Amino acid sequence: MQQDQTVQWFPGHMARTRRQIKEYLPLVDAVTELLDARIPQSSRNPELLDLIGNKPRIVLLNKCDLADAQATAGWIRYFESQGAAALAVDCRSGKGLNAYPELVRRVLHATIQRNTDRGMAGKPLRMMVVGIPNTGKSSFINRMAGRNRAKVADKPGVTRQNQWFAIGGGIELLDTPGVLWPKFDDPKVGDRLAFIGSVKDEILDSELMAVRLLEVLQADYPDRITERYGVTPQAQDEPWETLEHIGRKRGMLMRGGEIDTSRTANMLLDEYRAGRLGRITLERPSTV
Repeated sequence: MQQDQTVQWFPGHMARTRRQIKEYLPLVDAVTELLDARIPQSSRNPELLDLIGNKPRIVLLNKCDLADAQATAGWIRYFESQGAAALAVDCRSGKGLNAYPELVRRVLHATIQRNTDRGMAGKPLRMMVVGIPNTGKSSFINRMAGRNRAKVADKPGVTRQNQWFAIGGGIELLDTPGVLWPKFDDPKVGDRLAFIGSVKDEILDSELMAVRLLEVLQADYPDRITERYGVTPQAQDEPWETLEHIGRKRGMLMRGGEIDTSRTANMLLDEYRAGRLGRITLERPSTV
């Protein structure tokens, strides 16, 4: 394992997306930003606030069913204190999304009134949907637009990469591809993004990522390791030792009885991402 590996991933198409976001902002009334409720700060693009300027913003804390509910409530209060409306949702099941249209209307009440005063009552409210890869933008739009994903034609931005969708209630969504940023200043941000699957596994050392995840879990959620794998980390145990204990407990052995740590690591990462270790939040507002 390369212990000093730093996670970085910024394909060329993400630079294009950043330019597109800036280009299409004049077409929208507000921005909806999807974050992962398990790592709300690390799953934010730090360049986004500069890009969107004074546009009203709604933050959706997606995958809230995988995150600690108390921590999510704290994050909602945090984002509201920063001037953004915030909502905890699960885009796969649809949990919390019924409140989204009314939240849009509340955030854009001044825009609605202005349109009415100008004789344009009922003018569609247009929202740009942004977020880094794997935060659930597609699931959100599929849920809101319905099975038919009603694309709105004859508007700028209707391309293969950026599409408008009518979701009912006089609201239209502009979809954009997921975009990261060129450099993670804090290596832990890169690790957290890797843990949740926002960085392609193909460029990562899965054993190293699993060991770093175990380091976090041993410090903050040791009981989850015990409950899931029947392994109780001791204070003196290094995370790689815990990984080996888990592999042995799960019978992930190679010929000769050697532990298959690669297979164990992939299993651990998959089970964490699927929520099988319980509801875990890896960062709190107080740590931001």
